[in-house]
Amino acid sequence: MTNHLFDGLSRGQTSDNALFLEHQGQSLSYAEAWARSAQLARALVSLGVEPDDRVAVQAEKSVEMVLLYLACLRAGAIFLPLNTAYTSAEMAYFIDDAEAAVLVNDSGALPDGAGGAGKKPPVALTMAQLSVLADGMAADFATVARGPDDLAAILYTSGTTGRSKGAMLSHDNLLSNARALKAHWRFTDADRLVHALPIFHAHGLFVAINVTMVAGGSLIFHKKFDADAVLADLPRATSFMGVPTFYTRLLQHEGLTKAACAQIRLFVSGSAPLLAETHRAFEERTGHRILERYGMTETTMIASNPYEGERRAGTVGQALPGITLRVADPESHAPLAQGETGMVELRGPNVFKGYWRMPEKTASEFTKDGFFITGDLGKFDADGYLHIVGRDKDLVISGGYNVYPIEVETLIDAIDGVLESAVIGVPHPDFGEAVTAVVVAKPGAALEGAAILAGLATQLARFKQPKEVIFMDELPRNTMGKVQKSELRRRFQDLYRA
Repeated sequence: MTNHLFDGLSRGQTSDNALFLEHQGQSLSYAEAWARSAQLARALVSLGVEPDDRVAVQAEKSVEMVLLYLACLRAGAIFLPLNTAYTSAEMAYFIDDAEAAVLVNDSGALPDGAGGAGKKPPVALTMAQLSVLADGMAADFATVARGPDDLAAILYTSGTTGRSKGAMLSHDNLLSNARALKAHWRFTDADRLVHALPIFHAHGLFVAINVTMVAGGSLIFHKKFDADAVLADLPRATSFMGVPTFYTRLLQHEGLTKAACAQIRLFVSGSAPLLAETHRAFEERTGHRILERYGMTETTMIASNPYEGERRAGTVGQALPGITLRVADPESHAPLAQGETGMVELRGPNVFKGYWRMPEKTASEFTKDGFFITGDLGKFDADGYLHIVGRDKDLVISGGYNVYPIEVETLIDAIDGVLESAVIGVPHPDFGEAVTAVVVAKPGAALEGAAILAGLATQLARFKQPKEVIFMDELPRNTMGKVQKSELRRRFQDLYRA
């Protein structure tokens, strides 16, 4: 048996082709990266890490952190990347729940509360300490055998309701998806991807990095997104992956021109919906039509707009090869006809193995015929493009009628002077929930709630029309740019109470 995922990523193992082209100019070849990953794997083993042990990492983005991911694969360990914004209390929960063997973080110490309830505390050290330990190790390592179904990583979901869940991703979940994306997006060893995403998230780690490595391409590695720095590197790049916020910030920069993007063959957006206005504005400025795709922690990528053919704004395209995608009745799970809104469900080699030590929760997320229930509401258009309508939990039920926020948001966003909007359901004594719009105006625009409501009155059934319009300077977002509607609901939960 080979190491399924690591072997799949090892196209450039003996190559002098650069895996990393850092923003400051430093580079690291595939051969050098493999040698360093061997040293780090030896360091992990010296700390007592065995196959299937969890290695938790909460550290600033770095090349060494990516190489630690490879080292975990080589040692047969399970990589557990954690958001740098997590609090000490959240970290204690993740460490204990996963029973991590090693914790790599910026302090080199365990968070308060970790190792409680009889849990064995992990070995804690900084990335710098681990690097020093690895420096003294030989640059070769007998990679541990791992099969397609062995776990490669655990990613904890956001936990907006109840206990956070650890999504278990296998070697084949990640490799099959990387190979499908490589083919669909036409990645080759000539590609140079500007990487400005965080790497504790599936987008930055398992999409951007895995796809580039499977193709044998290079990463132009940025510690974080900075519009000036990204634009400076676009002339030596061929591709860029970002979240919608990256694209809106680039559009605000005078340096975003057709000339600056002349060498780029592909711009990809994901992790949050891309406004149709942003899509159009970017094409007008650059001549490039952004490719939007759809995925989630439990499945990595599910669907994508085409590389060749129409990249349709407001849609996430069609299912990737090998994935069966359907829109179904949320109760019966029977497939719905084209144009009908229902639950997005799928099955394929990319679908995770379940939630860590939560078998009942895992079982509840799958249908009897083996489809994973995403929790997203969607519909197919006449050409088979998938439109995401919203999250099931974001559905507003007002006076017994279902209101899909995206329908209302689309109309509000089209109003002159509106930058963006979020529609939520807020408790109401008469209607159960009241449709409520939170609006961000464009700089300098003078908007009034009454005018927005008047504009919607002729376009929406009365039950879909917002009861109130609230203006904010900006919408609350998570690290990946997704609007946090749960935070908006919490903030305005008393709006209609007497």
